[in-house]
Amino acid sequence: MDKKGKEAMAQNKKKILILAIVLLLIASAGYFFYQKKEEGRNEGYLTIYGNIDIRQVQLAFFDEGRIKRLFVDEGAMVKAGELLGILDDSRLRATMLKIEKDLEAQQQVVNRMHAGSRPQEIRAARARVKKAEAAVTDAQITFKRIKELSKTKFVSKQKLDDARARLNMAVAQLNEAKELYSLTLEGPRKEDIRAAEARLQSLKHALELAKEKLRDAKLYSPSDGIIRDRILEPGDMAFPQKPVFTLALSNPMWVRAYVPEPDLGKIALGMRARVFVDSYPDHEFKGWVGYISPTAEFTPRNVETPDLRTRLVYQVRIYVCNSENKLRLGMPATVKIDLNGKRHSGPIRPSEICQQGNSTK
Repeated sequence: MDKKGKEAMAQNKKKILILAIVLLLIASAGYFFYQKKEEGRNEGYLTIYGNIDIRQVQLAFFDEGRIKRLFVDEGAMVKAGELLGILDDSRLRATMLKIEKDLEAQQQVVNRMHAGSRPQEIRAARARVKKAEAAVTDAQITFKRIKELSKTKFVSKQKLDDARARLNMAVAQLNEAKELYSLTLEGPRKEDIRAAEARLQSLKHALELAKEKLRDAKLYSPSDGIIRDRILEPGDMAFPQKPVFTLALSNPMWVRAYVPEPDLGKIALGMRARVFVDSYPDHEFKGWVGYISPTAEFTPRNVETPDLRTRLVYQVRIYVCNSENKLRLGMPATVKIDLNGKRHSGPIRPSEICQQGNSTK
């Protein structure tokens, strides 16, 4: 290669080197300004890390019995109040029917006592009094006649004594008839009425208890969630101490995270937040600060780093909108709390935040 060719090649290399330096400077400047822009953008946010909180409930029947049917399997999503299973309730129903009949009979007893004596009973008692009065009159006449005859010695003293005894008996029977007539007019005793009413109330409470036991033969979901485990099967004996299902609660859903003590003063209840998970890196979940622990604790192991091992943190809950059912319990999550956003002064209404929907980057 001649001298001119070598000079041209050297000039080209020099130009390429200068161009590369210029491009490197432009890229460095762009990166610098991008970082500054990101820093400025993140100055209004506090970034913390945590997990979608795992909360579960052991569901068991309130009463004991043999399981008749179970309506859900593991992995099923259930709603609050949904029927999950039933016990064999044949004996409970028989007990309830018996108490219902006893209650009906006792109600009739109370009604009869409050109604008092029937007109026929009153008339019969009055007739017995008149009959006793007639018997007394007859005995008086007989006694008077025998007494007169006894003076003339035509009758013995024994007949006179017998006539006197029959008169006394007739008077006693008349008094008895009058008392029975008075009792018939007055009706049942107040003490008997109160005793009958007390038994009636006792049977009513027994019926309510029987109905409650019948309701306890059904198992309902206390909240929205997902069935994690189905522990018993139809035919098994159920007891209040023995769970049938393990329910993972999904409503409400929140992120359990920890805020270092120096950053605690930056956040407050009701602050808006954005939640991100690794499974959906381009999806943003809306949320808000719903709880700040009043006590400090040491950094948990699952978020511990070398420079935070001895630093105190405060647990916070970030309630998150999960209308699309993308979040799962236990997911690692990144939370960015808007420090400059609007704070709620009153109770948080999840519908106001979640109705706006989550967004995609």
